[in-house]
Amino acid sequence: MSVAHDHTFGPYTIYDLDALPDEGKGYELADGWLIPLSPSPRHDMAADILRDRLREAARAAAAKVHVQAPMDMSTPAGVRKPDVGVIDRDAARAAHEANMRTFYGRDVLLVAEVVSRRSGSEPVDRVDKLYDYAAAGIPQYWIIDLEPHPQIAVHTLIDGVYVCTARAHAGEVVRIKSPFPFDIDPADLLDPDNAW
Repeated sequence: MSVAHDHTFGPYTIYDLDALPDEGKGYELADGWLIPLSPSPRHDMAADILRDRLREAARAAAAKVHVQAPMDMSTPAGVRKPDVGVIDRDAARAAHEANMRTFYGRDVLLVAEVVSRRSGSEPVDRVDKLYDYAAAGIPQYWIIDLEPHPQIAVHTLIDGVYVCTARAHAGEVVRIKSPFPFDIDPADLLDPDNAW
C-alpha cells in the first residue's frame, strides 16, 4: 500500500513541482522550496523581444543553437526557469525528442533574467542565480533591469565565477561575440514596435 505524502510545508521535489495545477503562475524549485515567479506584462514583453532578437541573430549567423523562452533548467539547487535561454541545438533536439522537461547547464550557452523590481524573485535573480548558473557551468548570464531605465549587465563565467564583462543602459548598445554576434540597445526591450 502506498501513502500519499503531504508536502504542505516542504521540502518539495520535482514531482511536487510537476504536480502543481496550471493556474498561469510559474514556480522554481530551489533547495527543496517552491519559489513563485513574478512576471508582469512589461517583464513578459521584454523577455519576448529579447527571445525574438536572439533568434533573429542566431539565424543570421547560422549558429547551431536553439533559443527558448521560458525554459526549465536543472541546477545544483533544483529547477530554475530563466526568462530566455540559448541552448546547443543538438542538445535541445535530443531533449525534445526524449520529451525531457529540463535542460542541463552543460548544454546551455546563455541565460537571461528580466528582474521584477520589488518582488520576491529580485534577490534570487541578482544573487542566488549568480551562484546557481555559475555552478551549472553556463558561460553567460544576463541580468536585465527595466527600471528606472532599461539596462543589461552581461556576466561571463571566468574560472568558475561570473564577472560583469559588459553593461549598457538605454541609448547604448551591448555587443557580444559568443555564442553568436549579437547587439542590442536595452531600450529596444520596452519598445512595443519590436514586439511582433
